[in-house]
Amino acid sequence: MKICVLVKEVPDAAVQKRIDPGTMRLDRGGEKNLNPFDTHALEAAMQIREGGVIPVEEIVAVTMGPESAYRALTKAVSLGADRSVHLSDGALAGSDVCATGYSLAKVLESESPDLVLLGQQSDDGECYTIGAVVADHLQMPSLTQVIKIDVSEGKLRCERQAEYGYDTVEVELPAVISVGDAINEPRYPSLKAIMGAKKKPKDEKSIGDVGIDAGMVGADGSKTTVIALNPPPPKEAGEIIEDEDTNETVEKIVAWLDERKLI
Repeated sequence: MKICVLVKEVPDAAVQKRIDPGTMRLDRGGEKNLNPFDTHALEAAMQIREGGVIPVEEIVAVTMGPESAYRALTKAVSLGADRSVHLSDGALAGSDVCATGYSLAKVLESESPDLVLLGQQSDDGECYTIGAVVADHLQMPSLTQVIKIDVSEGKLRCERQAEYGYDTVEVELPAVISVGDAINEPRYPSLKAIMGAKKKPKDEKSIGDVGIDAGMVGADGSKTTVIALNPPPPKEAGEIIEDEDTNETVEKIVAWLDERKLI
């Protein structure tokens, strides 16, 4: 089995996120890191390999992003990937989810994986849909919010979170699986793995290398456009009820909850 794990470079959690009013895009300045949700996908790939039910010949980390995204790939390799593929090209700047999913699918086509894993969302865009877009282009079955994976010959048995509880779904390979953060607890890379990550093979790709149509990517090739930005309304000040008379305070709280149909 060959597993490809989609990863992304995102602004560090400590960086305040803001939209650049000039480009209408997320300002990606400051410190960056590997998307924390993707670490769960990497851990899932490692656990499939270590489970030994199906031999895993290779785990490949794949990303699309600017030159700086190599750091996210280095982190992914230190967490267990055998090698990495970096799709980077100026023509990709400004790509929306549709264009990004198409581009990643073209890279994956050249890799021919048996299984594609990714985190359920990115820590910046939080759109949750990239896995489905990739799967559509690859014509593979897709599952989201997966929190358990059991592997057998040629198929997976997955448990996924749903609004009403949990679904248990069997899916044939090849497939694209978006995992939830409840699926596992990602391991910390060892010092040896961190030092060795820089020596692992890294494949650089441009859009021409994987057959991407330049007219379908970038800002001009995207299907969506941000036309306006509006800040959220300011929060109203909360009501403070002083505890001078306990019974009166309780009555006020109950009345407040009842008025909003919370009880």
